[in-house]
Amino acid sequence: MTGVLPSQALEQMIETGALSAEPAIISEQIQPASLDLRLGNRAWRVRASFLAGNGRSVMERLDEFEMHQIDLSEGAVLEKGCVYVVPLMESLDLPAHIQAVANAKSSTGRLDLLTRTITDGGEEFDRIQPGYTGPLYAEICPRSFSVLVRPGMRLNQIRFRDGQAVLSDAELTTLHAQSPLVDGEAVIDDGLGFSVDLRPSEGDLVGYRAKPHTGVIDLDRIGAYDPADYWEEVRSHNGQIILDPGAFYILVSREAVHIPPQYAAEMAPYLAMVGEFRVHYAGFFDPGFGHAEAGGAGSRGVLEVRCHEAPFVLEHGQVVGRLVYEQMAEVPTQLYGAGIASNYQGQGLKLSKHFSAG
Repeated sequence: MTGVLPSQALEQMIETGALSAEPAIISEQIQPASLDLRLGNRAWRVRASFLAGNGRSVMERLDEFEMHQIDLSEGAVLEKGCVYVVPLMESLDLPAHIQAVANAKSSTGRLDLLTRTITDGGEEFDRIQPGYTGPLYAEICPRSFSVLVRPGMRLNQIRFRDGQAVLSDAELTTLHAQSPLVDGEAVIDDGLGFSVDLRPSEGDLVGYRAKPHTGVIDLDRIGAYDPADYWEEVRSHNGQIILDPGAFYILVSREAVHIPPQYAAEMAPYLAMVGEFRVHYAGFFDPGFGHAEAGGAGSRGVLEVRCHEAPFVLEHGQVVGRLVYEQMAEVPTQLYGAGIASNYQGQGLKLSKHFSAG
């Protein structure tokens, strides 16, 4: 069964011990094509981000880079601009033919909370080699807001695949003809391109920019914060905005995106040559996202954008990213949005779930 493993296969991996945790994995962690990972009981503040490297363990490297340890059991604040490593409750004992990729969850990315998975012997962030056996760690760097975290919080997620099942451009073109992947013309070039919406159908609100000096966000508090305390509204009358170096923005795709039930997708960075910005934090799109039968018709992709060294003019309809589609090994028993607590099905421009709607 080549492809991304669905929820029912994850349940089998838990039964066989390929996926294990202390305490045990709960059903709420299992998503249509991924597993949510939980923070453990302590964090290490480190001097710099690092990878373990071939033949070395994360704990061994922590001895080199540790500044101090933090007990998370009663809740603790991770400070903006600092780097932390947190052991995760989950560990892996993967079969030789199964590899994994990790990514930040949507709410994590929308808070500009850089969260990456590292492993023993790892030489890449968020990429876990076939047959890996060992613990998992989250590297967390709050970029815009300091956050209050506790054990068991789920900031990132992991997706498993058997072999490679990425759709070619020709296959994407055929799939789009059969089951439209975007509303309107599809830009297919090394994946499905998507563009930014700076001419909304109503009003002139096109996005949000993180304020530089704000309070702490408790990640357990849903709908509790006034957006005005943390975000500046970004408005445009002419279909363009100027991105400021170092600033973080929430924007939205012009296209409504569709992930059919038998596929999964991952957001990939667009070519660096197109501009001085990055659009890529929370990159997983689950089967059923934007699927009409799962209540998702018209779901836009929310873009988490950080500008680099120079101010950059972003214009309406400019292609800013691409979605890479993969075949599922099987259709998941439950789709994104269909009866599970999916926060962003049917979304437009939307901040993370921690902020009140109005």
